[in-house]
Amino acid sequence: MATKIRLQRHGRKGYAFYPIVVADSRAPRDGRFIERIGSYNPNTNPATISLDFDRALYWVETGAQPTDTVRSILSKEGVMLMKHLRGGVKKGAFTEEEAKRRFDAWMADRTKAVDATKAKLASEAASAAKARFDAEVEKNRAKGEEVAKKKAELLAAEEAAAKAALEAESAAADAEVAEAAAE
Repeated sequence: MATKIRLQRHGRKGYAFYPIVVADSRAPRDGRFIERIGSYNPNTNPATISLDFDRALYWVETGAQPTDTVRSILSKEGVMLMKHLRGGVKKGAFTEEEAKRRFDAWMADRTKAVDATKAKLASEAASAAKARFDAEVEKNRAKGEEVAKKKAELLAAEEAAAKAALEAESAAADAEVAEAAAE
């Protein structure tokens, strides 16, 4: 039986996630499978991959053929490197301890690179949020100044109207006094 390691599509339209399964090559994509060995969610940044490393390594070493995307995922997780190192140990090119040391060194470099990428994304998100906040503060300040200016204009207009009314009242009172004196 020819086995494949491939992705099954789950989720809704526009938001798919993929279980990583080992299946007979003749089985339908989303159909029957032998074993589920992990999952892949490309909707997060960076993509979330959970993988049963030992089972994936077992299936790759027993001859299961990964699809192109799954081969890339397995390479990123180190399964293909471990298969290569175990092949070197079987041929006698180096010892098991040397293979373990090389794999651990590779994994440390990979972890450092992934952490750096996550930190960069987090800092970019934080700086974008700060920029949005600063823009909003500036916008609110400008709006507050505009409202204060309108209130000052209204207050000045009310004072002018009150002054004019007071002058009109005093003029009317003066006119009444002058009329009364004229009679």
